[in-house]
Amino acid sequence: MANDNKTYDANSLVTLKGLEAVRLRPGMYIGSTDNRGMHHLVWEIIDNAMDELSNGYGDRIDVVIYEDESVSVRDYGRGIPTGINKQSQMNGVELVFTQLHAGGKFENANYAYSGGLHGVGASVANALSEWCVVEVHQNGKLYRVRFESRTVAGKIISGDTVEPLHVVGKTDETGTFVHFLPDKRVFNKGCRISFETICKRAREWCYLNKGAHFTIRDKRTFLYNGEEKFADIKPEGGLAEFAKACILSGEALYPEPICIYSKTPGFEVDIAVIHNTGYDEIMLSYVNNIRTIEGGYHEVGFRSAWTKCFNDYARKKNVLKDKDDNFSGDDFKEGLVAIISVRLRDPQFEGQTKTKLGNIDVRGKVESVVTETLTNMMNAKDFKAGTAILAKAVEAQKARMRAKLAKDSGRLLKNVNSINLVGKLSNCSGKKPELNELFIVEGNSAGGSAKQGRDTKTQAILPLRGKPMNVQKKRLDQVLQNEELVSIINALGVGIADKFDIRNLNYHKVIILADADQDGAHIRAILITFFFRFMRPLIEDGHLYIGMPPLYKVEKGGKVIYAYDDVELESVLQEVGRGAKLNRYKGLGEMNPEQLWETTMNPANRSLIRVSIEDASEAEMMVNTLMGDDITARKNYINENANFNRVDDFVAKYN
Repeated sequence: MANDNKTYDANSLVTLKGLEAVRLRPGMYIGSTDNRGMHHLVWEIIDNAMDELSNGYGDRIDVVIYEDESVSVRDYGRGIPTGINKQSQMNGVELVFTQLHAGGKFENANYAYSGGLHGVGASVANALSEWCVVEVHQNGKLYRVRFESRTVAGKIISGDTVEPLHVVGKTDETGTFVHFLPDKRVFNKGCRISFETICKRAREWCYLNKGAHFTIRDKRTFLYNGEEKFADIKPEGGLAEFAKACILSGEALYPEPICIYSKTPGFEVDIAVIHNTGYDEIMLSYVNNIRTIEGGYHEVGFRSAWTKCFNDYARKKNVLKDKDDNFSGDDFKEGLVAIISVRLRDPQFEGQTKTKLGNIDVRGKVESVVTETLTNMMNAKDFKAGTAILAKAVEAQKARMRAKLAKDSGRLLKNVNSINLVGKLSNCSGKKPELNELFIVEGNSAGGSAKQGRDTKTQAILPLRGKPMNVQKKRLDQVLQNEELVSIINALGVGIADKFDIRNLNYHKVIILADADQDGAHIRAILITFFFRFMRPLIEDGHLYIGMPPLYKVEKGGKVIYAYDDVELESVLQEVGRGAKLNRYKGLGEMNPEQLWETTMNPANRSLIRVSIEDASEAEMMVNTLMGDDITARKNYINENANFNRVDDFVAKYN
């Protein structure tokens, strides 16, 4: 029954001014307040720099991560306009950084193609930063402005101008320098900008824009044994090189990617496709340099044209007879690596975070370009790539039919239904799946502590016996012969692959809980890859998490503080001073039930990382690198990421 004492009238309506809306609901603008959301601030500023570069202004972007965790982005474009805007009577720089929906990309005169179409990127980065400094090189002058998110009368004023735009010197250069510190009051504890993540995205931008050049410098020497990290990124091969670099397993089926390109007024499409001997599909799509993680009509158009053209080609080559069914779209997915980049003047993204393209007319345009290009290739005398692709599709179709027959006869899934979880799964008593959590725990020892320390009403525990199967090169029938993975499938209750039904999910939080070491990271990567390949909706709907156990326990004067990494340990030790007792956990099994509950399982204290599709793709690449056939790639990864010379001196240093 409604509460009649609460009056709802015009006075109940609230108008948020300036950047208040961003601070109040950051998820609406950056997707989340975890690591992904923090990096989104960086992407917004780099997107603006890339818009300059891709429209022919400047050819280099410099990114720096500083010791205080702040980030700067420097481009060499035209520079944000510094003059006064007639409509607002504000200078261009303050207008762009303090007002939502303000910018130079709402009309096509300034930018032929642009990713920052909503006019909120720079202002959102400012609103969610402790401070932001902008310098503009323009007209022989160097301009500077500073913004801060200040607390006034108990209320945070986001991105307030504390140092108005003014000239600080002369310059012979052009472009914009943006330096900002993500606000710790906004983002989750432990969030940190990743050097490797920025390098990966920078490399993508360079592939998408031939001639682009990035330098990335990380000055956080405390993370890298006293040394800085630096990357100079300038690949020249475009999407063809990008596609070859994305091959995850096996070898390429044909020497060079199939390249498709077309440019007409207001629309440009660039596609590179290659197949390998593995089973995984990699589909990366972009609109105006922005990654569309959830796809959209450009992907739909590509898939539709690709499937139709190759079915026609299969019949032309008598691979398919008149009585045979067409290949399905899935038959062309095995081993497919496809990079799709489109540029258009008025992209309609679904959501501010721009993860899906909604322009329906793009489907027809992409279909037309792909169909025309493939038809010309298929009419040529020697189309070796086409022959290899059809051979791959034939094998995939046979495997699909075998799996279908097995599932129809009930043989393939019998393991799932017959595995007895008694003695393995310690279930919870709660009857509401939306409140229940399943912890998939590494090892019986940690599983025992988790079972004793959990909240039995909402938390279920499933211990793993050793490392699960690496599913990187496994088909569904092989996966369903592995008892550990079948136990996970059975516990979740949602089925697998095309029999997956999210409505039957028994636990709305599925939490991978492994040791904070290399073996634990490997197990997490293997499990994430399993979910990515065979239960992808679990990730897409936000149900998969990683638990973050602490590395250290600090005790002094009866007070106990846990530190989750080396950087946090330094901060804790500075806070408590000398004389503290320090313990380092080698694994979850070293914690008693009370400690495991307090640090890792208690919803009030714990830190969880929600797994995104980007995280899953990274995990899949890591599994392939560590367990695939490419010995050179594995050696390079170990040499770059493992430090065998580091001395474990934490006890001597702090006790």
